[in-house]
Amino acid sequence: QVQLVESGGGSVQAGGSLRLSCDISGDTSTDYSMYSMGWFRQAPGKEREGVAAMDRFGGTIVADSVKGRFTMSKDNAENTVYLQMNSLVPEDTAMYYCAAIRAWARTLSSKVYDYWGQGTQVTVSS
Repeated sequence: QVQLVESGGGSVQAGGSLRLSCDISGDTSTDYSMYSMGWFRQAPGKEREGVAAMDRFGGTIVADSVKGRFTMSKDNAENTVYLQMNSLVPEDTAMYYCAAIRAWARTLSSKVYDYWGQGTQVTVSS
């Protein structure tokens, strides 16, 4: 069973930075290069929204709301993806989730992804 575990959330002041990590495990083939990944967030009372995505070849997209501030990257050796978040604003406060699909995908649509982590909370104070 594929598992995703997020970490790195916390509380910061506006203008600060955080780096989220997502570790993927449990694929019996251990070939995690087959996976495309995404970062999503959900604030209380709001719908889940895509923040950034990376296809299995490393191509990335980010949402307009975080462009220039958030960057997604991958460490193949560690089977980990990251979301570097800079210049945080209170509107970035949300639960952040990592998602994966064992196929090529580069999309911010949550419907595409098969596997989800439990989330890590990010709180930005003004």
